[in-house]
Amino acid sequence: MSDADLSNLIPEMLPRLWAFALRLTGDQHDAEDLVQRGCLRALERAHQLQPGTAPLSWMFSIVHSTWLNELRARNLRRQSSFEWDQNFLENVADPAGNDPETQLMHAQIIGAIERLPEVQRVVMLLVAVEGMTYREAADVLDVPMGTVMSRLSRARQAVGSMIGEDADLQSTRLQKDSLA
Repeated sequence: MSDADLSNLIPEMLPRLWAFALRLTGDQHDAEDLVQRGCLRALERAHQLQPGTAPLSWMFSIVHSTWLNELRARNLRRQSSFEWDQNFLENVADPAGNDPETQLMHAQIIGAIERLPEVQRVVMLLVAVEGMTYREAADVLDVPMGTVMSRLSRARQAVGSMIGEDADLQSTRLQKDSLA
């Protein structure tokens, strides 16, 4: 693929790349930088895009590997800890989330996903949020498809367990409040 061909495709991909980068980084500015670096890297390497490879999957792979490199660099600079910014959720419209119960459920799910180990969180984002197939996610992450399936299974179990723990804790609080 030529630079010009890829340059014509990138504008269509930007919203999904930015959303993915925002979920990875948890910070709007980091996500913007990540997408810019990913696009630049892709344009520099457009000749490496193999025929038959979906350009969007290839771009997801580049953005993900760029993020991993950034995390490694931060670790080396002893700046590895970052806080997930709940404020970014205010920028994401959720037309179905109008009632408090739905909002609470979404907050619990998002909170549980945030606490997942990085490898499980990324697989969950690619498959459950971005709608990629197991094969596409495996290609993006450069791991076997079985690894994607295993990580996704463990991630789903962990999220279910964390939501169950949150519900138990909330029930205990309600019982204590009713006794007071």
